[in-house]
Amino acid sequence: MEIKKKELQKVDIIFIASIFKKKKTYLGLNKFKLLTKLTKKKIVALGGINKRNLKQLNLTNIYGYSGINLFSAKKNGPQNLRAVKFSKM
Repeated sequence: MEIKKKELQKVDIIFIASIFKKKKTYLGLNKFKLLTKLTKKKIVALGGINKRNLKQLNLTNIYGYSGINLFSAKKNGPQNLRAVKFSKM
């Protein structure tokens, strides 16, 4: 399993994607939560995260999250003024 490989590589943070429906291979919130319970490492959620589903991440035990659409500028201006690679919960 990829999570165990990352633990053996002694990483500090594990990125898991895609949590929300953006691609056909998304995990969904329930499967994502199960995967996060397989490790004590810090987890960062990726994939399909936007303002509408951001609150659902409070149901998980994650260290942070990131999303291209969440932090990138749109035609109407930036969605989020923080210039960060990922945000802590």
